[in-house]
Amino acid sequence: MKKRLLFIALFCTMAIGASAQNGYKNAIGVRGLLNIDVSYQRYITAQTRIEGTIGFDYYGFSMAAMHQWTFELPINTEGIWQWYAGAGGGIGSWDRDKYDKGFSLGALVQVGVEYTFSNIPLLLSLDYRPGFYFLPEGRFDFRGIAVGVRYCF
Repeated sequence: MKKRLLFIALFCTMAIGASAQNGYKNAIGVRGLLNIDVSYQRYITAQTRIEGTIGFDYYGFSMAAMHQWTFELPINTEGIWQWYAGAGGGIGSWDRDKYDKGFSLGALVQVGVEYTFSNIPLLLSLDYRPGFYFLPEGRFDFRGIAVGVRYCF
């Protein structure tokens, strides 16, 4: 019985702490420069979150899932500055013309900085997400810089 109560207390503490650092638990919006990704973030604990993106450009689509760790920056402003780093995976498909079609599968890393406003539920971010793709051939993709705008709730 004591173990169950301890587990419930620990779970409740983690659930409360998940939104304590920046005031929100979920964020949805867009990120991108050359292509546009629809992005959804959800905090798991006060300093870890998951992010899923679905992206589209002229040639095709991509999907990615990331696990990120967030760290507060000691900048004295009204909002909250954080930097984050993470890793995950991505898949995609493209069709440039009838001779260049394909499917990609790869591992991604990500690092970025973000600002959450204190008086409105808005988050702005700048990040870099390079990757190594196993399919269709082993190659690095160093493109991946993006600006993000997300609604926090």
